[in-house]
Amino acid sequence: MSRALLEAEGVVRRLGGRRVLDGIGLGVERGQGYVLSGDNGSGKTTLLRILAGLEAADAGVLRLEGEQTPLPRYPDDWRLRVVYVHQHPYLFHTSVAANIAYGLKVRGVAREQWLQKVEEAIDWAGLREVVAVPPQKLSGGEKQRVALARAKVLSPQLLLLDEPTANLDADGRRRTLELLPRLFADGVSVLIACHDREVIELSGVRRFHLEDGKLVPLA
Repeated sequence: MSRALLEAEGVVRRLGGRRVLDGIGLGVERGQGYVLSGDNGSGKTTLLRILAGLEAADAGVLRLEGEQTPLPRYPDDWRLRVVYVHQHPYLFHTSVAANIAYGLKVRGVAREQWLQKVEEAIDWAGLREVVAVPPQKLSGGEKQRVALARAKVLSPQLLLLDEPTANLDADGRRRTLELLPRLFADGVSVLIACHDREVIELSGVRRFHLEDGKLVPLA
């Protein structure tokens, strides 16, 4: 049985007359961490958004657990299994717990279940000390950990993280970095787009570099 969770073949995206993605092929295995590096404007975010169904591609094919779709079509049910976390996550001006619970409520999870999941996620992300702080007053690192907790409670098969440590202070970077290996250990497939050398050098991840529209495996 193939370990492939998601496969991309021949993904093309043209922007401003340029092929930002020029026939990208990528295979993501279950429970494996991946890091995608590349210069600003190389197409890292574009690729993640295409894999998440948030941006259309001009050509290509995606397969999720063997189910195939030609791009730009993206099945609605895939969005329940593939979750994207923005570099600058938006938090509602409600509470930390309400932000984490949001996706669970939208999916119709029973109240007693989402209450338990939210409490577990707060502890997982180390947010207990700021749980009463209004979301708009959280630091960048705290907001990023809320966003990671909000994604994790949805039990995605594939988590796509766009620059999760960018523009964070030293403590925020450290605490976010500590969470990433724990996602791998929990069996979540994770693809991280970043410039951060510490993320790129995380133990056990597979590395790719995006340049001139091509994806190059790194040692």
